Order: sequence, then structure tokens, then C-alpha cells
Amino acid sequence: MRSGRVRFFNGVREVADCHVQRTETVLERSRGLLGRPKPGKDEALLITPCNAVHTFGMRYALDLVYIARNGTVRKIVYALQPRRLSGCLRAHAVLELAAGSVAQWNLDRGMKMEWCNDD
Repeated sequence: MRSGRVRFFNGVREVADCHVQRTETVLERSRGLLGRPKPGKDEALLITPCNAVHTFGMRYALDLVYIARNGTVRKIVYALQPRRLSGCLRAHAVLELAAGSVAQWNLDRGMKMEWCNDD
């Protein structure tokens, strides 16, 4: 996985910035956060390409942010519980976060996300 940061913009200013692990292989995408500890309050996993996730085998709820190819937030799912499915056909990537993170960062549909490599 590749380390980096994502920033969210509401059109005028940056509203959130967090540390992210980004998947690079099919195996990493299929595993996601399964078997991993719950992400911290400023951590997330970016799965790309991806337009659907499941929480079968998970032990904690997740917030999901579905991102279009151009970086626009298409859909937000709050506190998806274990043993559930979620998807967004027009998404290109999904950001998986600890439940409650989306509300804490004030993320909303229509915001823009930008990926930044750790240098």
C-alpha cells in the first residue's frame, strides 16, 4: 500500500486533511480493512478502483465516502455496521474511515478530494 494524504475542499477552503493508505493491488483492494485495527480519528483507507464494499467479517462500523473519478464526493454512508453491503455505481474510489469521522470532518456531497503523496 502507498501512504499519502487526502484533502477535502468545499470549493473555497480546505476543510479536512488526513493520513491515508491507498490500495495498489487486487489483493489489497479485496482485503480492505478486514483483519486490521480500527482506523484512528485522522486515518483512512482509500480503495481505488472501487464502487462497492462489504463489511462481512468486520468487527466495527465504518463511514464510507464514495469518490468520482474527478475527485467529487458522490455519496456518504454513515456508520455502516458489520455484515452489510454498500455501493455507488458512479464512484471510482471509496474512502473507508472509522465511524463518526465524516461528521467530525464536516464532509458533504459535492466536495472535492485531492490525493497527495507522502514525500
